Amino acid sequence: MEAQRSSYSLIVLHNATIVTMDSGSSVFRNGGMAIEHDRIRAIGQSRDILAEFSGTAGEIIDLHSQILLPGFINTHIHTSQQLARGIADDVDLMTWLHHRIWPYESNMTEEDSFISTLLCGIELIHSGATCFAEAGGQHVTGMARAVELLGLRACLTQSIMDSGDGLPEPWANRTAEDCIQSQKELYRKHNGTADGRIRVWLGIRQIMNSTDGLLLKTRDTARELATGIHMHVAEIPYENQLIVNTRKVNHGTVTHLKKLDFLQKNLLAAHTVWVDDTEIEFLSNAGVKVSHCPAAAMRMLGFAPIREMLDTSICVSLGTDGAPSNNRMSIVDEMYLASLINKGREVYARGTTDPTALPAETVLRMATINGAKSVLWNEEIGSLEVGKKADLVVINPSTWSMVPLHDSISSLVYCMRTENVVSVMCNGRWIMKDKKILTVDEEEVLSSANEASAQLLRRAGITIPSRMTVL
Repeated sequence: MEAQRSSYSLIVLHNATIVTMDSGSSVFRNGGMAIEHDRIRAIGQSRDILAEFSGTAGEIIDLHSQILLPGFINTHIHTSQQLARGIADDVDLMTWLHHRIWPYESNMTEEDSFISTLLCGIELIHSGATCFAEAGGQHVTGMARAVELLGLRACLTQSIMDSGDGLPEPWANRTAEDCIQSQKELYRKHNGTADGRIRVWLGIRQIMNSTDGLLLKTRDTARELATGIHMHVAEIPYENQLIVNTRKVNHGTVTHLKKLDFLQKNLLAAHTVWVDDTEIEFLSNAGVKVSHCPAAAMRMLGFAPIREMLDTSICVSLGTDGAPSNNRMSIVDEMYLASLINKGREVYARGTTDPTALPAETVLRMATINGAKSVLWNEEIGSLEVGKKADLVVINPSTWSMVPLHDSISSLVYCMRTENVVSVMCNGRWIMKDKKILTVDEEEVLSSANEASAQLLRRAGITIPSRMTVL
């Protein structure tokens, strides 16, 4: 089923608070917008938009003072891990990888990945996301099928490893050249498909599973294809220490990547928790983008120096990570967490409180325009501006969670819940209206996901221990 488009080519939305996230931080209190095909044709005051377009519009929608935002952009998520929600809670990172996630991923089929991405996509849409950056799985073709069906926008990435301990047998013998060729084939097959909504990036799972040869070939291939690289970077102290010991640098991952000239503007570095001031400067000078995943960081990794990164003009965006790292695929939740944990970190980092750290407008940028910059798509998405793609979300603030609405910007970050998201448009098509997803049958996907996940865990030999006395 294709994403639903109105039979008319011109849609007018009016009587809304429009938070544009443009360079001037413009907000229209009683705003209107005209959408033609997949792009924004006009934006301004409701009366002006209605006066100009009401005679030619095929569809005129009164938003009744609801809030119109750019679609949220989730810059770090593993859609193939959605069927693994709950299988790796309360364990350390290496146990998480070697004994739960890698056995799970290595036993996935393309159909499993398709179903998992559908399930993940449903949660993304309900939480207002229109675009995501896949952090890496094994079956990009399954992901692409799901993204096309869901109507979302995505940068898809294969999980790439060519070395390291604990790799499942199917992955253990892959060479750097095998990894590059596989990704080139996926790029040729899927890049630019789904009406241009799918882009294919290159992936590095993590430095502990990458030879320098793979890193250098990835850097050069990304440059050749003019695409991005998505990589987990400096997640835990063990990673940095391993790199100090084996690659002979004085700190860790970022320092070694600098030595290899791997730090480039097209690198999206996920997590990036264990970095020092010198490495922050390396990232800033190279134009590297950082995906901050607050829930996953608190769960397993630590407190990333986000304020220091922003102070050096690093583009920081928001991600959820995968379901086994977070359980909630909602950027709405991550916005709330990002502000709180970074305010709290000030006490740890500076010995004093600072409630002004990461204010609401900064967090909202991280979820929208910074997300677009992070996925190298900001010329078309991330803000509501004339000529950009019509990727947007409608928020209903008239609920117990957001009333009274004294400050719409702070309320979007500190008060909004996923339940406040009522409609979502991507590429000029409604993919959810009035909380009903229009592109897939949710109940059918949920049923398929339950069946597929049970079979997958049996194949992988994963047993979840009981926490209490089950009778």
